[in-house]
Amino acid sequence: MPNPSNSPDPEAYQERLKSTLWSKLGPLIDHETAAKLPDVNTSPQFIGALTEMVWVQLESVVGDLEAFAGHANRTTINTDDVLLLTRRNEGLESLIREKIEEGKTERAAATAATAGSGRGRKRKA
Repeated sequence: MPNPSNSPDPEAYQERLKSTLWSKLGPLIDHETAAKLPDVNTSPQFIGALTEMVWVQLESVVGDLEAFAGHANRTTINTDDVLLLTRRNEGLESLIREKIEEGKTERAAATAATAGSGRGRKRKA
């Protein structure tokens, strides 16, 4: 996993990432539990175990995405790699495809709005 902070200690960087994951998952778990199971409390141990499980899954996903990009002789992961990852889960694949199309539509609208703003160079006649 790349270390954008250029920290000399990759383990410390990984622990900071896990800590951030924990801090984001905790409130999400509490919110969902309160909404669906109001009589159930989640313990810090449960949140920690779930954080570890999510971390392991993320490491697996990252490895797969890097392999897909590498197989295509690319160093950058793109949406094609994500779609390859979801190929065995039709529901997830259709959701990802929808999000990709939404992004394309939004980018096209933003480009059209910028192009129509009159900021472009004028052509000589």
